Amino acid sequence: MASEPKDYSHHVREHPSSTVRITLVTLGSVCVALGVVGLFVPMMPGTVFLILAAACFARASKRFYNRLLNNKTLGPLIVEWQEHRSIPYRAKIFAIVFMAVTFGTSIYFFVQPLWLQLVLAAGGVGLAVWLYRIPSRRA
Repeated sequence: MASEPKDYSHHVREHPSSTVRITLVTLGSVCVALGVVGLFVPMMPGTVFLILAAACFARASKRFYNRLLNNKTLGPLIVEWQEHRSIPYRAKIFAIVFMAVTFGTSIYFFVQPLWLQLVLAAGGVGLAVWLYRIPSRRA
């Protein structure tokens, strides 16, 4: 049985200007799209875009804010950041593994000069270390 959606409306403080609200909803929607893409593309911070989308919706629309935070795939990432300033451990490990596969494939099949392969490998390792150092809570 599906759980009842939680109401996060108390986080929302809508801007008085309808023009600003429309702009924020548009920007938030673009950020959601970029966030979804970023969950699958290395070097693109998906969670950051989702957090930015939540911030836009929190000033623009209770409906969009609640829909985003109650989304069963995207919502937990945002709620985890808002409540604990951390990334779920499972999401972090998934991102690191996906980055390793993508970087490895790019380096092995598509990049020819050795120096560029080394730069990409170093960048990938640096990004993985940075991501791993962000706090996470074990479930």
